Amino acid sequence: MAKAKQAISSYRKVVGAPEGLAELMVFFCETAVGFCSDIGMDDESFYDALVRMLEQAVKAVAPLPAEERGAMKKRLGRVRIICGDFGYGVDSDLNFLFAQLDWK
Repeated sequence: MAKAKQAISSYRKVVGAPEGLAELMVFFCETAVGFCSDIGMDDESFYDALVRMLEQAVKAVAPLPAEERGAMKKRLGRVRIICGDFGYGVDSDLNFLFAQLDWK
């Protein structure tokens, strides 16, 4: 988790391209959720970090051009569905986040 977050931070500092940054964040979320779904995870701090990254990803996707935004919203929607099976309030946090942004 820490290495992935560090890579995103480095990309932001060095390149900073909004589309690339959003892609990295969405990919991070997809990978982390896949990991949790495949092996099971019982670590509240991991889930908290995942929710924070999902929030950052949603905010990074929002200003993108419509075509790119739509594709990434679909990917984040799939992440949200998978997170519905997680504990520690992840589902509630994501429902609240998506509702604030009016993302269905």
